[in-house]
Amino acid sequence: MNSLPANQEENHLVQRAKQDPAAFAELYDRHFLRIYRFVYSRVRDQSLAEDVTSVVFMKALRGIGHYQDMGRPFVTWLYQIASNAVTDSFRSARPTEDIDDQSHLASAGLTVEEAAQHRDVMRQIWGVVETLPQQQRKALILKFQEDMKIDDIAAILGKSPGAVKLLIHRGMSKLRSEFVEP
Repeated sequence: MNSLPANQEENHLVQRAKQDPAAFAELYDRHFLRIYRFVYSRVRDQSLAEDVTSVVFMKALRGIGHYQDMGRPFVTWLYQIASNAVTDSFRSARPTEDIDDQSHLASAGLTVEEAAQHRDVMRQIWGVVETLPQQQRKALILKFQEDMKIDDIAAILGKSPGAVKLLIHRGMSKLRSEFVEP
């Protein structure tokens, strides 16, 4: 068993990965699911999310030699790469989506009417979120879906913590003002 704290253990693993690409596999295993979920939340297409996530980890593998520990978790760097890769994928081809296919409900105990109402609410929320400026969308997803800290979101977006708080506040204000509950 390793007696190092988790962040020191990961920093050691990152340093090993700089010299030995095979050590990168453990970093991939640790962070793949988080990065995939983030990418999928933005593109909402399984095949595209898999492709973009692959691009993220290929870029990370190629760029790990230039990675510098800035006091943030390693995954923050991966989120930055993912954010840029998602933007690049939107530039190349705007994806289409069927929100009905994306709103899977764990409907244990829900009536058909309750499930339908939940889907309608989710459609409204996603509809408003999609109208938000890109930085507000990213900040809201990182905060509420990925449950990240403000400082980590700031590092990913390249903004100050205060600017991130303002993005989140403005995004939430827009959601509150436009959300109409059925």
